[in-house]
Amino acid sequence: MARQNTVFKEAYNRYAAALRMDTALPSEPEIAAQLGVSRSTARAILTRLSDEGIIRWNKRQKIVLRQPVDRDFFPSEETDSLHDIIERSFMQRILSDEAAPGMQINELELAREIGTGTTSVREFLIRFSRFGLIEKRPNSHWTLKGFTREFALELADVREMFELHSAAEFGKLPADHQAWAALATIKEEHLSMLSDINNRFKEFSVLDERFHLLIHRASKNRFIADFYDAIAIIFHYHYQWNKTAARERNERAIHEHLDYIAALEARDQARIQAACRIHLRSARQTLLQSLPQGATESA
Repeated sequence: MARQNTVFKEAYNRYAAALRMDTALPSEPEIAAQLGVSRSTARAILTRLSDEGIIRWNKRQKIVLRQPVDRDFFPSEETDSLHDIIERSFMQRILSDEAAPGMQINELELAREIGTGTTSVREFLIRFSRFGLIEKRPNSHWTLKGFTREFALELADVREMFELHSAAEFGKLPADHQAWAALATIKEEHLSMLSDINNRFKEFSVLDERFHLLIHRASKNRFIADFYDAIAIIFHYHYQWNKTAARERNERAIHEHLDYIAALEARDQARIQAACRIHLRSARQTLLQSLPQGATESA
């Protein structure tokens, strides 16, 4: 319900911003297709617009009475982009204990769960399919695929190149850049998790993703940002396949993150590169250990 509410708010803001006085609005199915949401979400948007006196809705006739003003919109902190909502839901599904190679993903079920249209979900899945993680099947179905040792090594190599560059750029950010405040917050969350590691080690995956995403964003490179989608999916969900010593592994990773953060805060490029390499070496080892049986033959 929370995801659907977020979809509604984000779509409502987009649609309200595009309204023009005295224009007639199309049908609910057309609005749903235009926004990439379900018909029920489109109907909820029209209901709110009518309740706020922005449109007059009389059966099939929908006329814009006034331009929306600031108070008519949901605050930005209550909305995420539709892509972010779909990605989060998809991540949660493949990070679940039931996720394994061969698992079927149905576009219609995923769209219904999120409360959005199938077109947006299909576009998202097509975008990820180029990484070889999922494969299209007939009738709106997709299959979650495993991958080989060679693929994992190639992915780790590219990740290392990109993150070493991003980490170096992070260390050059001006002192008043908002990324430093975000890094300080993430550092405190690491320390808090470490103080209760026995009970909270399973929460590390989400914190790990936030930390690395913050570093990647410092590059301001569209290709690196795009590639991070594959990193987040592949690295994080494969961790789930091998739960052996998960607590110890995550505790070690937290310490590596803290050393990495300290190097960034010191703005010492040599130290940043060393801390980054140590952590990515551990991540590579974890990824290889997490490969399914039969995918670990030597390249």
